[in-house]
Amino acid sequence: MKLYIADQTCSEAVQIIANELGLELELVHFDVWDRSTSSGEDFAKVNPLLYVPALQLDNEQKDVLTETIVITSYLADTFPEANLVPPQGSLERAKLNQLLTFVATEIAQKHIPLMRKLLTEEGTEWTRNKLVNAYTTLDQRLSDGRPYLTGDQFTVADAYVWATMWHERSGAQIGHLKHLMAYKARIDGRPSAKKTIEDQAQIVAQHKALTTA
Repeated sequence: MKLYIADQTCSEAVQIIANELGLELELVHFDVWDRSTSSGEDFAKVNPLLYVPALQLDNEQKDVLTETIVITSYLADTFPEANLVPPQGSLERAKLNQLLTFVATEIAQKHIPLMRKLLTEEGTEWTRNKLVNAYTTLDQRLSDGRPYLTGDQFTVADAYVWATMWHERSGAQIGHLKHLMAYKARIDGRPSAKKTIEDQAQIVAQHKALTTA
């Protein structure tokens, strides 16, 4: 399978899940600014909406899946023995999907206009406050001592949160949320997270070398 990623984006969530599963994905880096790829492909033909992640499957149709929630859940469902998602149709799965949607709408999407400086001063303050409130909700969830958001088991929700902790880039002050900060440090220490960062840095460097040659 081929995974299209961009530097320091939510595509890291797919990488970490693939690493948790021991999958060797072919990585292609997409530069969101000049729209080039490390493979020389036209990314618009992969995803006309021009955003990552995008996972090209190895099936006969070469289907492409997009959306972080969809891809991570698909991979996790394919390998249920890893326990990265609860079974389809269960109440636990509904609760996980609720959490994933919360992360997508209240965290991931709130960062983007801040990082791209698209807001007025009033809009910036409002959006940062929304982010802090969302992260505080996660901090409170972790306050009972659980290591991960749903309990003892690392799941796709943890991968998604870890991949979208862009608070430093968007100016959201969350350093005081000690449970959340300890949680991030735990995930940082997972071999799958370390491999994600290393593999991403390598493909980004290769792409940069190609474009500057």
